[in-house]
Amino acid sequence: MEKTISKIKYIKNLLETKQVSCIELTNKYLESIETENKILNAYVKTTEEIAIATAKSVDDKISKREKLKPLEGIPMTLKDNISTKDVETTCCSRMLKGYIPIYDATVWSILKGQNAVLLGKTNMDEFAMGSSCETSCFGGAINPHNSKYVAGGSSGGVASAVGGNIAVYGLGSDTGGSIRQPASFCGLVGLKPTYGAISRYGLIAYASSLEQIGPIAKTVEDTALVYDSLSIYDTKDATSQGNKGQTAEGILKNSIKGIKIGIVEEYFEGVRSDIKESINDAIKVYEDLGAEIIHFKIPQLKYSLPVYYIIACAEASSNLGRYDGIRYGYKSSSYDDINDMICKTRSGGFGKEVQRRILLGTYVLSAGYYDDYYKKAQKLRGSIVKAFREAFDFCDVILAPTVPKTAFELNYTSINPIETYMTDICTVAVNIAGLPAVSVPCGLDNKGLPIGMQIIGNIFDDAKILNVAYKYEQQSRNNIYKDIKMGVSL
Repeated sequence: MEKTISKIKYIKNLLETKQVSCIELTNKYLESIETENKILNAYVKTTEEIAIATAKSVDDKISKREKLKPLEGIPMTLKDNISTKDVETTCCSRMLKGYIPIYDATVWSILKGQNAVLLGKTNMDEFAMGSSCETSCFGGAINPHNSKYVAGGSSGGVASAVGGNIAVYGLGSDTGGSIRQPASFCGLVGLKPTYGAISRYGLIAYASSLEQIGPIAKTVEDTALVYDSLSIYDTKDATSQGNKGQTAEGILKNSIKGIKIGIVEEYFEGVRSDIKESINDAIKVYEDLGAEIIHFKIPQLKYSLPVYYIIACAEASSNLGRYDGIRYGYKSSSYDDINDMICKTRSGGFGKEVQRRILLGTYVLSAGYYDDYYKKAQKLRGSIVKAFREAFDFCDVILAPTVPKTAFELNYTSINPIETYMTDICTVAVNIAGLPAVSVPCGLDNKGLPIGMQIIGNIFDDAKILNVAYKYEQQSRNNIYKDIKMGVSL
């Protein structure tokens, strides 16, 4: 199979032509998970019974010659902060160990309705707070390109599973880059959709005004297929709008001749030289495809990192207030009174990174500091949104690095927490402004680790950025993907 041909379409063809049954396919993936997960630590829970039952339903449909839906019978995974009825959902936190949701997240309801084969729930930074996946109470997920490096965060388990060929695609969540950064580290395509395009109902909340569910897949076409299936208006999510733009797969192959690609100077400050070089090579590819390159500045971007951490931590301190030992999960076994119980429960249930962000958030919301921090951050958020809106008056998309460096070595973030926060510099502005962005591989560093670039679009231009990403992928397929010799080979 060619690397940039849709893996989803390829597998669907194998099923429909009976070259492999869905049961055989599912068993191949489950057997590979049993072997490879000992190295990757991508899955924190497997769901064999659900997967096999779904596979039998798909084989029944095929035997009756019924047409399969776009994602029917395709083995996939969900990040462990997406609610799955009757299946443990922990957010990879001691606080939620043993928590069994009584309802499905809308994204899983849609996929379940398509007979998607759920292989299991995947690893993540605790409550999606982190950039390496190492704050998980299960230990971090490993990069399939090199086991000495992290898969990235917070959706590192999804990226590790898809990159290691033990899932065809997966859904993660992106609050400040948590889909795009691990996709970049693992040489995959990761889409953070427009805020409101995909329902967040059933996503366990971290920072509600910033986060979105989105796909991580092997190719742009697979990413577009998943996006089209999930971008539906949902009455259960007050912020849901569905896809107000075009169908992504429908325009994927359109010419991009004459399209205006913006290059923002601030996105390249502090970026490693080999990553700048890979982005410059990508720019040349786009020029050859007939795109017009426009260089300009967005000075407000320098505020994006502090604005992001103030707003995200403030919302986290509010959202995580519900974990008090009374209603959910972990509860301290010994205490003197209710105040002591809540204090001991939260101290024992949350990890250090989550505690740090709750404390920061509580501080910026407290009397005497609210105006100085939170209110000021919200004003600056408005100026960043305005700056992007003005930029899209004269360019169609913006091209930028996804991360200023390639994957971290294991344990790097515990030694360099502030430096790790700084690596979010290229991704957080998109969440602040609610824009869509897709990370696509654009090269390898001298250690063979993937380099990613992101294409950012205006609100509801999700299909347009996937079209621009697809055209680059088609031109550069031999230079940007690297075969991983593990997992299922079809």
